[in-house]
Amino acid sequence: MPTKIRLQRKGKKGQPFYHLVVADGRAPRDGKFIERLGTYNPLTHPATIEINFDRSLYWIQVGAQPTDTARSILSSKGVMLKHHLLKGVKKGALTEEQVEEKFQEWLKEKQEKLEKTRKDAELADKDKSKKQLEAERKINETRAAEISKKRAQETLKVAAEAEAPKDEAGTKEEAKEVTKEEPPKAEDKAEAAPAKEEKPAKEEEAKKEEPKAEEKAETEPAKEEKPAKEEEVKKEEQPKAEEKAETEPAKEEKPAKEKEAKKEDKPEKEDPKGE
Repeated sequence: MPTKIRLQRKGKKGQPFYHLVVADGRAPRDGKFIERLGTYNPLTHPATIEINFDRSLYWIQVGAQPTDTARSILSSKGVMLKHHLLKGVKKGALTEEQVEEKFQEWLKEKQEKLEKTRKDAELADKDKSKKQLEAERKINETRAAEISKKRAQETLKVAAEAEAPKDEAGTKEEAKEVTKEEPPKAEDKAEAAPAKEEKPAKEEEAKKEEPKAEEKAETEPAKEEKPAKEEEVKKEEQPKAEEKAETEPAKEEKPAKEKEAKKEDKPEKEDPKGE
């Protein structure tokens, strides 16, 4: 098999780094190689490529077959273009001076493009960093505002707690002065307490009177029955009274007859005295 121009992977996991080498096509990827042509680092933007231009051109002219990735790397550095122009010199279509002029023009354009891409990448990084800084600044401002609010609330709480004992002390002193100036309030309370006690007593009396009222309501029908009985007794006594009234005139007639009899007897007695 012909020799190949390919990449050997180096570097650690997640951070690849490649060597551009000329190796036998039968050798493994990271095995033996014939010559090292340069390095390739894809982690940077744009990717950094460092190669030996003359040796790379030599191996291409000799017939080494580059892989796809190796071909793109070589073409980015102009190796494949120079090889193509030199073929034109061999055919007689171009001279070496024309080849050099065309190659230099291409290099300038390539460098300008690379510079432009680098500047664009730098500007993009700067914009990204600015946006991140602005976002962080906004977050910091919001946090500072929240912290200031919390501190203000804490200061207000501390001030309120400091004023509260003073207010309590002032109220206690006022209460003491009021108690000293107005001692009769205890008597008023004592009067009010018996009044409150009288209310339950009245309520108890009212509760006691309620069953009495019920008893009275029960006894009232009994009283109503008594007059009925009295009327019956009166009706029975009326004939007795009439009988008594009839007997009393008879008794009165007897003394009248006795008086008349006595009067008749008295003259008879007087006659013997007259004789």
